[in-house]
Amino acid sequence: MAEVGKFEPEQDIKKKIEETRQKFNNEYVQGQESDKYDSRDVDRLQKDDALVEAYLTWRLYSVDDALKMIDDSFLWRKEYSLNDLTESSIPKWMFETGAVFLHGYDKEGNKLFWFKVKLHTKDAKTSMDKKKYVAFWLERYAKREPGMPLTVVFDMADSGISNIDMDFVKYVINCFKVYYPKFLCKYIKFETIWSSFTAAWKIVRTWLGPEAISKLKFASKNEIQTFIGPEYLPPHMGGTDPFRYSYPPLPDDDFQTPVCENGPIVSEDDNESKDFESDSKELESSFSSEVAIEPKKVQNLLFNKRWMMRVRQTLG
Repeated sequence: MAEVGKFEPEQDIKKKIEETRQKFNNEYVQGQESDKYDSRDVDRLQKDDALVEAYLTWRLYSVDDALKMIDDSFLWRKEYSLNDLTESSIPKWMFETGAVFLHGYDKEGNKLFWFKVKLHTKDAKTSMDKKKYVAFWLERYAKREPGMPLTVVFDMADSGISNIDMDFVKYVINCFKVYYPKFLCKYIKFETIWSSFTAAWKIVRTWLGPEAISKLKFASKNEIQTFIGPEYLPPHMGGTDPFRYSYPPLPDDDFQTPVCENGPIVSEDDNESKDFESDSKELESSFSSEVAIEPKKVQNLLFNKRWMMRVRQTLG
């Protein structure tokens, strides 16, 4: 997995997008079995520039490396029937456990993807279902928030030896490392006191690779608010979030107005649309200039942009 910080001229990116499409069609599609991939994924690759660019960016604009990643992810999507994966495809008891879910935002405005490790027990009989369960949440979010990254939170509180499942952890890492390009902001591991967990996470570091080590954060109760505000942390993490997972229905706060330390991000006056347009231009210019705007202001602008995108999608 590569650090996404390298920029290429727009003209060069367009050329590489077309080169990637042509080579994928010539080298991976033509002459192969017609059902090697889901045709819907292949069609999307041919039409969605942002998708191709995401693979290229994640592989530092190496076309050959991007093609290998596309091949791996498309094969995985076919195996797991991602385009047809629905809530009814997953055993109901998995949703009822509350071991995995989306809720809240970190201080950078990224959605939080929670893993309650104490609720996970290694079991070969349910391994595939659990992996599809994770894929369901990722695909659901990818469709609702295309291009928006996630912050993964491994909540290790009250977990023990029986909760260690290295194969499952490796699968979660590969979801971001291979299957969903540009989807990961960071991994946060909360509270590990067992020496066996410490040894296990040393192995995890090797799976991440040197480029992604910086994305792995270890946080105690005193440190977790460096990354996540108290309004999105449960009480056992020192937060004030009253949210309690229950099912059914699925927790669905994707379209609620996020709130940060400064109060509601989106005002209710008649000027919010104009403010959004102005803020968006300021945010975009900050990414392309040498002078960046203040981090908290960036957070607010990201929330504004997310909210207005949702409003526009809802209104049609």
